[in-house]
Amino acid sequence: MRGAWMAGAAMLLIGGGQAQAQERTVAIKAGRLIDTARGIVLTDQVIIVTGDRITSVGPASGTAIPAGAALIDLSGKTVLPGLIDTHTHITGDPTVSPYESYHLSVPRQAVTGVANARRTLLAGFTTIRDVGSSGYADVALKDGINAGEIAGPHIFASGPALGITGGHCDDNHLAPEYHHEGEGVANGTDAVRAAVRRNIKYGADHIKYCGTGGVFSRGDKPGAQQYTQEEANAIVAEAHLHDRPVAVHAHGADGIKVAIRAGVDSVEHASLIDDEGLRMAKAAGTVLSMDIYNTDYTQAEGKKNGVPEESLQKDRDVGDIQRENFRKAVKMGIKLSFGTDAGVYPNGDNAKQFAIMVRYGMTPMQAIQAATVTGAGLIRRPKDLGQVAPGFYADIVAVDGDPLADVRSLEKPAFVMKQGAVYRADAQQCAAAPSSWGCADPAR
Repeated sequence: MRGAWMAGAAMLLIGGGQAQAQERTVAIKAGRLIDTARGIVLTDQVIIVTGDRITSVGPASGTAIPAGAALIDLSGKTVLPGLIDTHTHITGDPTVSPYESYHLSVPRQAVTGVANARRTLLAGFTTIRDVGSSGYADVALKDGINAGEIAGPHIFASGPALGITGGHCDDNHLAPEYHHEGEGVANGTDAVRAAVRRNIKYGADHIKYCGTGGVFSRGDKPGAQQYTQEEANAIVAEAHLHDRPVAVHAHGADGIKVAIRAGVDSVEHASLIDDEGLRMAKAAGTVLSMDIYNTDYTQAEGKKNGVPEESLQKDRDVGDIQRENFRKAVKMGIKLSFGTDAGVYPNGDNAKQFAIMVRYGMTPMQAIQAATVTGAGLIRRPKDLGQVAPGFYADIVAVDGDPLADVRSLEKPAFVMKQGAVYRADAQQCAAAPSSWGCADPAR
C-alpha cells in the first residue's frame, strides 16, 4: 500500500512548481496533524485536496479516497498548515553593506527577491507579509508569483514604508548635497494621506509606517517618537478608509502608544513597550509582531556584513529588553504573531525564531499558532490561510519528528505544498520526480 501512496505522490511532483495546481484531486495521509484552530494534534488523518483548496479532512478509517486521486504518504511525519511570517523584507540581503546598497537598482533588488521568495517557500513559509520594499518590488514579486512565473509564498505587500524627514524610514546615509530622501517620506496630515493613497494605487495590500527611530537607521534613537498623534491618526484613518490594515514600526513606548491610540492593526518590534502600552495593546486587540531572533544574527554576523557600530550598539541596547517584553506579552495573553524581520537575517531562515519564542515563554503550540491562525487573522485572511481545514488553501507543510517536543524540527521541513502544488518532498519522492521545484533545489 505504501508503494501506491508514493507512486501517486511522484505523479503529483512532476507537475509541481506551478502557481496553482491544476483541478486534480490529491489524498494526503497524515500520521500526525496539528489542528491550529483548536490547539490539538489529530492522528491518522487523510486530507483531500482538489485544485488549490482542501476539500475534506478526517480520520483515515472513515475517509474514502476519490477514484483517480494522487496519493501522498506523510504517515511518518507531523503535518501542519503552511507557515506565515508577518514581518519580512523579501528583497533584503543582510550581507550587503550600507555602502554597497547604493549600487543596487530596484530591478536588481527584485532579482534578489526572486531567489529569496523561493528560499522562503522551500523553508515552509507559504505566506509572508512584506513590510517595506523599494520601488514596489514586493508588489512586482507578488504579481509574478500569482501569475505562475516564479515560485514563492503568498505575498501581502506594503510598498515603501512611510516616514518623517530624517527618520527611520528616510535615507540618512548621504550628505545633503545629494538631495536624497526615502521614497516613503511624508510630513503632515495631508502628505501622509496622499502617501497612503499612492501606495494603494500601486498595489499595496497594507500600509507600513515608521513611528519611532530604529536600529539600522543612522542618527536616530530606537525609542524616539517620530510621527505625531495627528499624523498617525491620519495614516490609519486613510488606510482603513480603503480597507487596508496598518503596521507600525515602533520600538519606543511613546510611539507605540501613539500608534495604538490611532488604531493600528499591529506593532512591529515593540522592543521598549512599557506596562501601559502592553495593557493598551491587550485592550485594543492590537497584534504585536516581535522579531526576537534576529539580534542573534546581527551580533554574530553584523560586523562582517558591514553593519556600522552605531547600529550594532543600538541592537545590543534593545535586544534583551525586547525579549523580556515578549515574555511579559505572552503572560498577559496579548496577541502575538510570528514576525521575524527577514532580510535583516537571511530570508529562508525564518523558522529559527520558533526556538527563541519558546525560550521566552511560549509553548511550541502557541508559537505555531502565532505563525498560522494569528498571522492569518492579522492579514485578514482567516478563512483561507493558517489551517488545514476544508475550504482553506492547500498550503501544507510536514516535518520529521514532533515540533511540540522539539520546535527546531520546523527549521527543516520535509514537505511543502502551496495551493495544491508540491515544492519540496523527501528523497524517495524526489528520486521519482527530479524535475520538480523542490527536488531541483540545490540547497537541499
